[in-house]
Amino acid sequence: MTPRQSLGQSGQSSIQLGSQRVDSDSTPYVIAEIGVNHEGSIELAKRLVELAKEGGADAAKFQTYKAETLASRHSPAYWDTTKEATLSQYELFKKYDAFGASEYEVLAEHCKKVGIEFISTPFDDGAVDMLDSLVPFFKIASADITNTPLLRRVAGTGKPVVLSVGAATIPEIDEALSTLRSAGANSIALLHCILNYPTSDEHANLRMIGDLAARYPECVIGYSDHTTPKPGLPSLLAAWLLGAVILEKHFTHDTSLPGNDHYHAMTVDDVRSFRSEVSRIAPLLGDRSKHPLESEEIARKNARRSIVVSRDLPVGHRISESDITYKRPGTGISPLSWDDVIGRKTRRELAVDDVLQWADLSEA
Repeated sequence: MTPRQSLGQSGQSSIQLGSQRVDSDSTPYVIAEIGVNHEGSIELAKRLVELAKEGGADAAKFQTYKAETLASRHSPAYWDTTKEATLSQYELFKKYDAFGASEYEVLAEHCKKVGIEFISTPFDDGAVDMLDSLVPFFKIASADITNTPLLRRVAGTGKPVVLSVGAATIPEIDEALSTLRSAGANSIALLHCILNYPTSDEHANLRMIGDLAARYPECVIGYSDHTTPKPGLPSLLAAWLLGAVILEKHFTHDTSLPGNDHYHAMTVDDVRSFRSEVSRIAPLLGDRSKHPLESEEIARKNARRSIVVSRDLPVGHRISESDITYKRPGTGISPLSWDDVIGRKTRRELAVDDVLQWADLSEA
């Protein structure tokens, strides 16, 4: 038995994210990743929530951690240090870990008042326990895909799980899914992600979304984006058109601010523009399965071909290929029956351009 087969198939093709049921045919569920772009200000955090809602995001997401439980004092930077000059993960995280349970309770209540889902990514067991009563689902960061104890803790809540898979191998994804399911998670979404801050367009590899969808049909697929935003957020639009229906991107009020996650974040105007593009494109997508539409019926009837007599024919004439051609409309014998018509005799006189009907011909 391969690792993939050992996971089993739950048949899961949709996921409940707060008040919304999201499936592979949904319009995008947008997560505005505020993270720690509030920089320790509860008032700024609340304002960012309001801006996320104003732009059209479905969820406002934060990050819940303490530097001491997240990184050792010897953890080197893995981000673009020309944008964020701090060389130690511990030192960077220490700048932004001021919020505790009371602040997250305030933010959860503010999200409820504003009308947007409150989400926060937990980075330790205590964060999971604290957030459990506040969030409708859990988001797990790519860096924790191999963190078995944290995966188990999250899965034990029984809530839906959205798991980013940046920098992960297929066996690592399989193992994470197995761990989550064994510990009680039965509703899981996977987000394609590239763990570069920022991610160059050349490294975005959005076609990996299709690979994830093919490998894990029981999971809803999404995309967590770290590319530098461009007008209309084409990275998110392309990801959606390739099958990602949960879209996450860092969110800020000012991309020019130094450091951390401002420089590769989207703004309220970006989200609003993206939503406008989605509204314009969504009606074009339609059904997933190929079939003729009711509106096409008149074209099926009149624009397709029938077998038509190419010259006047007497009664009792045996039809040869030189006696017939194919023309519109498609109201007579279809050219699909071309070979079956040849060799039959006429039952009545036929004139050039008559559209053949089966009643015009004898049995073969």
